Amino acid sequence: MLANRVAQLKPSPTLALAAKAQELKKQGHDVISLTVGEPDWDTFEPVKAAAIKAIQQGQTKYAPSNGIPELRSAICEQTVLDLGVHYTPEQVTVSTGGKFVIYSALQALIDPGDEVIVPAPFWVSYPTMVELAGGKPVIANCGPQTAFKLTAEILERHLNKKTKMLILNSPSNPTGSVYTSDELKEIGELLKRHPQVVIMSDDIYNRLVFDNEKLAAHLLQVEPGLAERTVVINGVSKTYSMTGWRLGWALGPLAVIKAMTNLQSQSVSCASPFTQLATVEALRLKEDALTPYLKKLKVRRDLVYDRLSECRGVEVLKPAGAFYVFPDVRNLCGRGFKGHALKDCSQIAKFLLEEELVATVPGVEFGAPGFLRLSFAVDQEKLGKALDRIESFIDRLD
Repeated sequence: MLANRVAQLKPSPTLALAAKAQELKKQGHDVISLTVGEPDWDTFEPVKAAAIKAIQQGQTKYAPSNGIPELRSAICEQTVLDLGVHYTPEQVTVSTGGKFVIYSALQALIDPGDEVIVPAPFWVSYPTMVELAGGKPVIANCGPQTAFKLTAEILERHLNKKTKMLILNSPSNPTGSVYTSDELKEIGELLKRHPQVVIMSDDIYNRLVFDNEKLAAHLLQVEPGLAERTVVINGVSKTYSMTGWRLGWALGPLAVIKAMTNLQSQSVSCASPFTQLATVEALRLKEDALTPYLKKLKVRRDLVYDRLSECRGVEVLKPAGAFYVFPDVRNLCGRGFKGHALKDCSQIAKFLLEEELVATVPGVEFGAPGFLRLSFAVDQEKLGKALDRIESFIDRLD
């Protein structure tokens, strides 16, 4: 009965694990979930007030499928400041969350048989979305030796005549790695020699960085000429803690944006107008509105990194952005726990949840077997307790 495209689909593993953790909580267990990529600070008050005002003023009807004009203009203004690349409002489309915008871009650009290079570790939905568009995800493995980042050398090994797209995500989910300008310059130089390749740049975490910069380096800052074949994805979920508001956008070549808008008009129709007006207010916030939360995240990042670095059998790189850490637990595989041999990272995650009541996501879901993803967008006291439990689990291994 089911169509082939959905017959093999599985639910998002991060949401599934979060649901399992929530179920254990309902049963009275003291579960600490480090699974979902969601900020733990509240949506900013001026943003909430703008949405309430919009609802009270009757902004509750259909909006244009590509977004209200004032929001598209605000997105252009911010992007010019961020990247130094000029876009017109006609080159922007707004829709129901960054996740759907990525889906829409792939549907608009990928034909059956097209190859899409996906650096691994990757966000769990990239390969599945490529397959839903009829494309072939080509996984480019990038391990700890390159800080989980794609290099020009790795990219070149995977490029061929069938390559239609490269997906870049910096800061990265799940690793927290951030590309430098020099690294992006090398990738950009290579891409200039392959004009058939479209670039999708997923920038959803671009303001969550822990160095002295306000923004993660971007491919278009070092190679602005690639703008004519780059689709820039962003939204309000992470920076402004608006995950449930479902508002994302894309900027890119006019033909691509028009195609995405047409697809949106035939599927989700539009993002709610009061959410869009709240987003305009979010984009007007001063940069220092985020500063106290970045400071908290950095303290937690350092805590998690320091504690995991001390765990025997665990290796970890310090993330430079986002709010994830991606420890290497391959040295724990094969060790015993209560008469069971830990075969892989999935089994380690299973025992951490069932025995220690700490929910993590196994790295195999991100194309990196032998790793775990932990979110540190969690209250510091809870985070410390979770780390205590993880250390206790490791200490009890045979």
